[in-house]
Amino acid sequence: MGNLPNSRLHLEYPFLETGVDYAGPVLIADRKGRGCKLVKCYICVFVCLATKALHLELVSDLTKEAFIAALNRFIARRGRPQRIFSDNGTTFVGTFNELSSLLRDPSLSAHLTDKGIDFSFIPAYTPHFGGLWESAVKSIKHHLRRILELTHLTFEEMATLLIQVEAILNSRPITPISNDPSDLTCLTPAHFLIGRSIVSLPCPQLIEKRITSLQRFQRIEALKQHFWARFHNEYVFWLQRKTRWHTSHGKLREGSLVLIKDKSAPPLMWSLGRILRTLPGRDGIARVADIKTKKGVLRRAYNTICPLPTTLIEDETSRRAV
Repeated sequence: MGNLPNSRLHLEYPFLETGVDYAGPVLIADRKGRGCKLVKCYICVFVCLATKALHLELVSDLTKEAFIAALNRFIARRGRPQRIFSDNGTTFVGTFNELSSLLRDPSLSAHLTDKGIDFSFIPAYTPHFGGLWESAVKSIKHHLRRILELTHLTFEEMATLLIQVEAILNSRPITPISNDPSDLTCLTPAHFLIGRSIVSLPCPQLIEKRITSLQRFQRIEALKQHFWARFHNEYVFWLQRKTRWHTSHGKLREGSLVLIKDKSAPPLMWSLGRILRTLPGRDGIARVADIKTKKGVLRRAYNTICPLPTTLIEDETSRRAV
């Protein structure tokens, strides 16, 4: 396995090095009420190569004009990226040619010389070169495609839902912030964007209700809760993924920050806790632990405990940086 590029290891500010790709199409309603027609739209996915933070924009088509409009909205909210990585899609190549022609314009060159964006295209027929944004597209499409079968939203409603999905994806725990046993916070991509964790307004549970009986603004909340339930379970499964092993390793230690599986947790509320002690069985192997949480001390089995990566990330990063 090759070393990670410098854009993945050095962070000046979020989205300085950005990957971009399209997800979709998704069907939306052209208007509210009966007799509406379903039209296609697409999701433009921007991913920060250093922090893996996501930014989602809804576009009406795959033309370069629609992408330039989405890029302008992205720059207005996240800042101008220094370099954009993408595949060889005609949309991205056309945008590169359009911006390059502006730089060659004598009337604009004096203002745009220091404000250009470098485009870096991966080789043709090599999607694995863009694995970072391909993985982001998968995280969005895999669950969003299933929940959108429940109802059809308008363009404005879909844009609102994507912003809430973006908040869920940027709230995922990455690693503990400190080794303090009393500190129950973790580092998330949102910390690099706004300096703190993302939270949402309280809302009643709408998953069990029929979506056709809800008002239109409640449907967006119901779809967000469906996406949260699916993504939350998938992320916990990823932290618990198992491979073939012959020796025991990766034991939980006292003071480690862990993610607790909680199917009843509301959106953007990750259940975190610190291990107070482990309880070994008759064979000397610990399979149960007492965990300190904001709600008190809980006793959970290991199959419901997900340790956040700490030394593994540091060791892997240092190994690839050598």
